[in-house]
Amino acid sequence: MTFFIVFFQMLSLLIMIGVGFLATKTGMVDDNTNGHISKLIVNIFNPLLVFSSAANSIGMVPFHTLLLVGLIAAGMFAFFIVVGMILAPFFDKDQLQRKVYQLMFIFSNLGFIGIPVVSSILGAQYVVYVTEFILIYTVIFYTYGVALMDGKFSVSSLKSMFNSGTVFGVAALIVILFEIPLPDFLKSAATYLGNATTPLSLLCVGYSLANANLRKIFCNGRLYLFSALKLLVLPLLLLPLVRLATHDAGVIATCMIMFGMPVGNMPLMIGTEKGIDCTNCSAAIILTTVLCVLTIPVLLTVAG
Repeated sequence: MTFFIVFFQMLSLLIMIGVGFLATKTGMVDDNTNGHISKLIVNIFNPLLVFSSAANSIGMVPFHTLLLVGLIAAGMFAFFIVVGMILAPFFDKDQLQRKVYQLMFIFSNLGFIGIPVVSSILGAQYVVYVTEFILIYTVIFYTYGVALMDGKFSVSSLKSMFNSGTVFGVAALIVILFEIPLPDFLKSAATYLGNATTPLSLLCVGYSLANANLRKIFCNGRLYLFSALKLLVLPLLLLPLVRLATHDAGVIATCMIMFGMPVGNMPLMIGTEKGIDCTNCSAAIILTTVLCVLTIPVLLTVAG
């Protein structure tokens, strides 16, 4: 029963991706439009969804649960870093491509896809836990991730951590921890703007799908193997540890969604910036995003 409930919820998200696909194919969405929508999501809508979820969840999220989720998130990244080191050489012999695969194992689409999925399946009150994953993601990407690609650590890369997403993320945690009440008109404005995140994010995914070479993506056996590991095998290996840490069904479900998120855009962006061929990375982003419509229901059914 759980599988079909979550599957149809994910199917509704897939329909929104389809709308983005059709809007792109019919010329209603182009590069310029997609670029502006993406900036609005990253800098305004996504951060406000995180903040509004915190503002509307005051008194509902215990401190010890926040601490626990933070530790689970840190453990997840540590696990994926080790897995990336071990498995990346099996996917490509080229040294630079191995680095890209390592990043693909570690850095998932926690914000652009994770927030809409958690919000639509579990409810907006669980988005505050996603914030913790995203904050730790940011720190690890601009330290370990950049150092991996550069071959050395750069202090200048840390400046990129300070953006609207991290600012609102920290603000959300402060509001929750200190139970700071906000006026209803501010909460309403933040909630309405934040609610735009889900449809617009999925519209952008549809745009990417419409501009991709679908044959190369969906006929690549190596990418299916990677996707199976990324979306199912590794998350299921982490499930027993999460169950040992907590019996809270909502927290377990949130963590499983975070564990099973598709490949994010950051590996593609930094790889492209370094002049690396990121064809496989771009294909993996789209393939894992489409496949998670099936894998997320499986994960949540097994979890519980």
